[in-house]
Amino acid sequence: MDNRELLERLWTSDSELVLSAEAEHEMRTEDYVLEMPQSGERIVGRDTMRAMQQEYPNPPSIQILRITGSGDHFVILGRSDYSGDIYYVANVVEFRDGRIARETRIYGAPFDPPAWRAKYATSPPQ
Repeated sequence: MDNRELLERLWTSDSELVLSAEAEHEMRTEDYVLEMPQSGERIVGRDTMRAMQQEYPNPPSIQILRITGSGDHFVILGRSDYSGDIYYVANVVEFRDGRIARETRIYGAPFDPPAWRAKYATSPPQ
């Protein structure tokens, strides 16, 4: 299985996250690192990541909008719903030896575009 197929295994055909913390744990390297620049958090080790996921009080639903990349480097664009609070996420995923070694997740809340830009832009499909 190549790295893209591994990423696609995380989601069902309707783009909803399906794997458990335990199944994801098996997809990561021992020295896995997750960085979230907006909060300044850095989670080191796949065991630490699994423990955090297992304790997460109300995980969001996650819809994947697009996966791009090849080889050992991918970007996943998604929409996370935290009980009605919506965030878009760009997740930079790096592989090593067929396992996820590093992720950088960048979250952004939706906002209304400025009126002056309306003549240049269209709304993306939801």
